Amino acid sequence: MIRTTHVGSLPRSAAVSDRLFAREKGIALDEAEYHRVMEEATHAVLRRQKEVGISLPSDGETSKISYATYIKDRLSGFEGDSPRRPPADLADYPSFMERLSKGGGTPTYRRPCCTGPIAVVDRRPMERDIAVMKAAMAGAGYAEGFLNSASPGVIALFQVSNYHRTLDDYLHDVAEAMRVEYEGIVAAGLILQIDAPDLGLGRHMMYRELSEEEFLRRAEIHVEVLNHALRNIPGDRVRMHICWGNYEGPHTHDIPMAKVLPVLLRAKPRALLFEASNPRHAHEWAVWRDAAIPDDYVLIPGCLDSTTNFVEHPELVAQRIERFAGIVGADRVIAGTDCGFSTFAGFGAVDPEIAWAKLASLVEGARIASGRLS
Repeated sequence: MIRTTHVGSLPRSAAVSDRLFAREKGIALDEAEYHRVMEEATHAVLRRQKEVGISLPSDGETSKISYATYIKDRLSGFEGDSPRRPPADLADYPSFMERLSKGGGTPTYRRPCCTGPIAVVDRRPMERDIAVMKAAMAGAGYAEGFLNSASPGVIALFQVSNYHRTLDDYLHDVAEAMRVEYEGIVAAGLILQIDAPDLGLGRHMMYRELSEEEFLRRAEIHVEVLNHALRNIPGDRVRMHICWGNYEGPHTHDIPMAKVLPVLLRAKPRALLFEASNPRHAHEWAVWRDAAIPDDYVLIPGCLDSTTNFVEHPELVAQRIERFAGIVGADRVIAGTDCGFSTFAGFGAVDPEIAWAKLASLVEGARIASGRLS
């Protein structure tokens, strides 16, 4: 049976989002009630995934305001806000970028700068996430699940350092601090998912002035730093997500998968979640067909687009799965999504109920493909 999963973030309730943003603004909250709401919401999102039929669930990133800036509550050295820089493709079309902004298509939240030494100052949020996830998995009947954690590169992508002498110094300090979270998740028996949009989106944001070759060298350094942070963790307990930005836009500056794939394959995680359904990257299945893929490598292609309210037909999902199964074998393919459905709390291009309908279609498509591949 082809297994199913997703990138991690799932629609959060208004009760969750309101509390996350209240805390972000420094509004005093009842701590016990805050954690009760987060815990109940996590249990609910695990139950919903079980009802839909998802094989490998997450906690929906319920307790995090976003997939990268949450680290400010766990590490020292972060405060204030970082300057915004739009992706290069949106800068090419200012009228469209303005429309996105006016229509609420660009979420507003704090991206703290690094202003001092980085160290782990509070393990409790991580430990609480792990404990709640494991309890929710048990309650929903799951034996296996994953938790997301930001890569050093994506932390640096959104949160600049005004403290470090060089970017590489910053990356290494972040990596050493995040190593505690990486190892903690795996030690708890969960799968670690490294979120690394810096290896795709970074090309047209963080490194937009560089040539492709210069970017690829920077991407190699990001992977080297990540591998060092993962040095104590078996590669088969880690999966990695790359994307070019979870937004509807031209994406005309996305670096092709063919260019970046050799760098991705050097990363320690033995499974990769990648965009394979949206109109800019759906054709790149052929890159995998022509690549030399390690025998222990698991592909988790996006079989759903996470920026459109179209509900993909299960037959289309099945065809997408079969295409990748024909490359590496059905036992090395897990059906996934292009990206998350609520990358930032309270924000998502896809209506929450439609997001669940899309996941149900993913499960049905996997069932169809499994029948044909058996």
